[in-house]
Amino acid sequence: MEHASVVFTVAGNVIYADPAGKKELFKGLAAPDFILITDIHGDHFDSSAVATLKTAKTKLIVPQTVADKLPAAYKPSVIVLKNFGVTTQNGITINAIPMYNLPETPDSKHPKGRGNGYILTVGGTRIYLSGDTQGIPEMRSLRNISVAFVCMNLPYTMDVPEAADAVLAFKPKIVYPYHYRGQKGLSDVNAFKEKVNAGSKAIEVRLRNWYPGSK
Repeated sequence: MEHASVVFTVAGNVIYADPAGKKELFKGLAAPDFILITDIHGDHFDSSAVATLKTAKTKLIVPQTVADKLPAAYKPSVIVLKNFGVTTQNGITINAIPMYNLPETPDSKHPKGRGNGYILTVGGTRIYLSGDTQGIPEMRSLRNISVAFVCMNLPYTMDVPEAADAVLAFKPKIVYPYHYRGQKGLSDVNAFKEKVNAGSKAIEVRLRNWYPGSK
């Protein structure tokens, strides 16, 4: 996908995380059973994209701050999770995980408690979506993560060394760097891969072109 947007299938369910941007990005993809939204910023919560993609059966998993901005007509489809909240839908357990900036300050771009990262669990598979965060203790203490999507873009989240250090702390089996466009362009995901593999050969770092057309 692109930037913060991810689309994948889990146990026969089509899940969109933070769908945003041009509708052409989602052309040809199956309609979502679930839409997960991590935060209120436009690269995560795109109301027009949600309106285009949502069907009558789509459930929205969102933090309260996003729920407050959704049309009243969506209410029957909305499941609100606070940090550490959990819901089980169609055999998938969805845990809301904190995502925030360090140090915690009143003017933080991502204050603790506002947005959610998510862990999706089905069978023995656990998928982690970091959302906009730094290498916070809640991330570093994760265990048994099968696949992780980890952000890295200054000044909004963390830099490459911090992201690599956090990944080495919780040791997912597979990690995809995503959400890596910042004010000064794209983060060096090859350097991220080198740092992670220098610390652990057991972690598979998968690089994908999240920004087609960018150099």
